[in-house]
Amino acid sequence: MAANINPQGTASVVGRAVPLSFAIATVCAFLIAYSFVRLTQRYSHAGSVYGFVGATLGPRAGIVSGWLLAIVYAFYAIFTAVAAGKFLVGEVRTLGVWTHAPDWLGYVFAAIALGVVWFFATRTARRATQLMLIVEALTVILILIVVAIIFAKLLVGDTPNGQTFDLSVFIPAPNSDISGVFLGVVFGLLSFGGFEGAATLGEETKSPRRDVPRAIWGTVLFGGIFYVIVTAAEVMGFGTSPKEIDAFVASPSLLGDLSDQYVSVWLGHVITFGAAISALSGALACTVGSSRLVFALSRDGAGPRSVAKVSGKHGVPHRAVAAVIIFSLIYLAIGLVTNISPFDEAVIAGTAGTLMLIVCYFLACAGSTRLFFTPGSTIRKWELIVPALAMITLIYTMFRNIYPFPEGTAWWGPGIFIGAVVLTILGVLIRPEAVRAAGRRLTESEGLILPGDESGSRISDPALAE
Repeated sequence: MAANINPQGTASVVGRAVPLSFAIATVCAFLIAYSFVRLTQRYSHAGSVYGFVGATLGPRAGIVSGWLLAIVYAFYAIFTAVAAGKFLVGEVRTLGVWTHAPDWLGYVFAAIALGVVWFFATRTARRATQLMLIVEALTVILILIVVAIIFAKLLVGDTPNGQTFDLSVFIPAPNSDISGVFLGVVFGLLSFGGFEGAATLGEETKSPRRDVPRAIWGTVLFGGIFYVIVTAAEVMGFGTSPKEIDAFVASPSLLGDLSDQYVSVWLGHVITFGAAISALSGALACTVGSSRLVFALSRDGAGPRSVAKVSGKHGVPHRAVAAVIIFSLIYLAIGLVTNISPFDEAVIAGTAGTLMLIVCYFLACAGSTRLFFTPGSTIRKWELIVPALAMITLIYTMFRNIYPFPEGTAWWGPGIFIGAVVLTILGVLIRPEAVRAAGRRLTESEGLILPGDESGSRISDPALAE
C-alpha cells in the first residue's frame, strides 16, 4: 500500500526526485536502526519506542513518547483508511460503476473501512488477519513483477508515451535543491514507520542478541531497496516532465495505472484491489497499536480511566478501540465539511503523524547515547557518531518541514504536530507525580529496567491487582 500512495505525497513537494527522497529516508532509517539495535542488545528485549525512551531517559519522557506514539498510530490508521477509500473510488470510476464519482465518496469508503477495522479490532480474528497478510504478500509479488516489466520496456524503448530509463529521478528538479528533497523524506519515513517492531520476530529465538538486530537490519534493508526501486519505476513509468509528474500525483492508483499501461488492464485492477486490502490491513494494525497504547497509558494513570477497560468476552480493550475509531471519524468529518479532498486529508494526517514519530525516534536515539557511558559498556566511543547523525538528520527533516511555515492546507500537518506535542508536554507537566509513577509502571510492563535500577526489580502495578 505504501508504495501505491506515499510517493504521491513526496512528488507533490519534490517533483521527480521521489526515489532520492526515499533513498535519504532509507539512510535515515539505518541510522535510527543502529540505536534500536544497541538498545535491544543492552536490554535483551524487543521493546517499543516509548519503552526504550522510558528506560533510558526516564518515565516522564516515556509517557510523552507513549502518547505521541498513540496519536501517530491513530493518524496512520486514518491515512491508510483514506488510502483504501482513494483506491476504491478510482476503481468505481475506471470500471464505469460511477464514472464521475465525486471525491467525497472517498470519505464514505474510508468511514466504511474504519467500521470494518472496529469490528475486527474488538474481536479475536486471526484468520481474517492472516488472510489480509496473504493478500498483501501476493500484492507485493505482483508489484515486483510489474516493476520488472516497466524497467524492461523502459530499457528497450517500448513505452506508451515515449518514456525512457531516466536517472534524473535521483537528482533534484530544476529550481530545486537537496534541502527541498527533505520535504519529501517525511513520506519516506512514513513508509518505514514502526520498522523497529520487527525486533519481535527475533526475540523468541534462542539467540535474541544476534537475531533481534538481524530482524531490524533486514527489515530496513529490504524496505529501503524495495521502496527505492519501486518509486524509481513509478516515476520513470509516468515520465519526469512537470506535466507527467502532475499526472503522477493525480493518479487514483499509481501501480494500477502503470499496470494498465505497461502490462494489462486486469492486472491493474487486481493490484489496486490488493492495495486497498493492504491499506485496510494497515488501518487495522495501526488502530490496534494505538488502542493498546491508550489502554496501557490510561490503566497506569496517565489517561482517562474510562477507556482502561477490557472486554470480558473477547479480552481486548474495546473502549480504547472505540476511542481511536471515534477520533478518526471526527477527523474525517472535519475534512468533509471543510471541503478538503480525501488525498489532502490523508497527506495532513501522514505529515502530522510522521513529524510526531520523528520526535519519538529522536528521543530513542538520544536515550541510546546513554549506553556509551554506562559502567562496563563495551561499545566503542567512536560509534557515538551514528546516533548523533541520526538525531541531526531527524532534526533537520523536522525543521525543513516546519520552516518556512507552509501555506494553504499544507500548514495543517505541521500545525497539528506542534499542537499535539505542546499539549502532551503540558499534560505531563500538570501532573508530574502521577505521570512519573505511570511512566515507571508502563516502562516496566515492557520488561525494561529503569535508569538507576540495574537490579531488574519491578514496581507493583496496582491497576493489575484490582
